[in-house]
Amino acid sequence: MTTFSMKRVNAIFVKDWKDLQRNSYVLFTLALPLFFAAWLGRIGADSAEMIAFPIVFALVIAGAFVQAAMVAEEKEKNTLRGLLLSPASVTEVFVGKSLLSAVSTLVVVVGCIWLAEFNVPSLPLFALSILLGLIFFLAIGTLLGLLSRTVMETSIIGMPVMVIFGMSSMFKSMITNETILTVLDYLPNELLTKIWVGLESGTAVGESFLFLVLWAVGAIAATVIVYRKRRMD
Repeated sequence: MTTFSMKRVNAIFVKDWKDLQRNSYVLFTLALPLFFAAWLGRIGADSAEMIAFPIVFALVIAGAFVQAAMVAEEKEKNTLRGLLLSPASVTEVFVGKSLLSAVSTLVVVVGCIWLAEFNVPSLPLFALSILLGLIFFLAIGTLLGLLSRTVMETSIIGMPVMVIFGMSSMFKSMITNETILTVLDYLPNELLTKIWVGLESGTAVGESFLFLVLWAVGAIAATVIVYRKRRMD
């Protein structure tokens, strides 16, 4: 049984950093949420409900899409198999492959908050919600990357993820079915919005945090199962 090694994690991180610098597609993708945040800042939208969109968009784009593209790129270059068969443990591979995406996502989220001039309510709980959302979307991104054969394919199979977890709130006004609306209320993006609005208004957010934890645990479990299957294959 191997012990957790920061040296192996750092090696994966450094490799991803070098790859990112050469990937204009990923760099452009990272900038998209910042444009929305800057626009909201210019029109004076400073409520948690309004600012939720670019922040959630940052988590979806920078967390899930960038992570998926980086994992899929490893597969395109035929370097992922070597990583899967290396002495690195599942934890080391996940942490190493997610570290750059996590840092990039947090930078974009902070940039969104700054550009939108949003006053963060209850910073510790807000930060915890961002962390849980980040874990969920990084796990989903890793899963998409493992299931995709190419970087281009991540955009195709990842589109439903963007629509469901990033833009579902836009379609709620068009839906009349109460069951569907109830399901949408428990999606991670909706839970994050509920938490931030609740923190701003002073209402209870414990239930939303609980369901967000369950989403994160479920996403990690699904990713580990697929990873181990790919490793065995």
